[in-house]
Amino acid sequence: MTYLVSYRPQTDDSGALALACQFARSEPGTVHALTVVPRGWETSAGSATDGEFETWAAQEGEASAEAALAILAQEPDVTAEATWVSGRSVPAAILQQAEALGASLIVVGSGTDGPDGRIAVSSKTDRLLHSSGVPVALAPRGYQPAPGSKITRVTLAFRDDDATWKLLDDVAEICKRIGAELRLLTVALKQRPMVPSPVRGDEDLVFAKLVEQVKGAQVEAMEHLYKRGVDATVDVARGTSWADALDGVDWADGDVLVVGSSRTHQLANVFLGSGGAKIVRHSPVPVVVLP
Repeated sequence: MTYLVSYRPQTDDSGALALACQFARSEPGTVHALTVVPRGWETSAGSATDGEFETWAAQEGEASAEAALAILAQEPDVTAEATWVSGRSVPAAILQQAEALGASLIVVGSGTDGPDGRIAVSSKTDRLLHSSGVPVALAPRGYQPAPGSKITRVTLAFRDDDATWKLLDDVAEICKRIGAELRLLTVALKQRPMVPSPVRGDEDLVFAKLVEQVKGAQVEAMEHLYKRGVDATVDVARGTSWADALDGVDWADGDVLVVGSSRTHQLANVFLGSGGAKIVRHSPVPVVVLP
């Protein structure tokens, strides 16, 4: 198994490498750090400028690979390697290398404009999420798990639709394989009324009914898993905003949140719908987005 990590030393953030090492300890495999450097434009005749650019790009790639290996050397229990390639599109180069290496998971960090402890999806990562046929894991900005830690709990964002039910068995099987706990989490947002309600408490009644329906679906899912020999816990993230709801959930070191792709996207690729994108942006723990 290969965990392909997009590494850029310019971001001064090794969270993606740390997350990949967590995955590699949970299910043994090789962490492969990849740096994509710019590729020069092809010309009919070479020039000194072209040669200088290619030399600079190669030096940048070599330096980045060495920097990645230096960081990974601090994880002696993980098999690691680092390479670099040139390309005009970073997402395209990552996907090409993922296919060449037979990568099971692509791991990326957060954008530089994001706050620490949260996930910021850069434009390059967004394009990657729209195109990947391989699961993509995103690390929060500045992510640093405990040394030597593994993935100990997997939280599945459970929507009670056909796509999530299909993911349920797959995620449960992964949890059994790596010895991690499984938790089903549904986000229930309490909508603020646009106009004053004619009947006091109407919003509370509607929200209570929503939570009741959510819990009923979760119980059904737990019974389904129990018949397959899998124990799971459930939780309902409640709030008036995505950030409020997810902040109210109990999170611990070793947690990852799994989100399925959009229900409206027909291709077998990773693709985030509006709900999934909001969960990713407000999650305080790493997120894995599954095709």
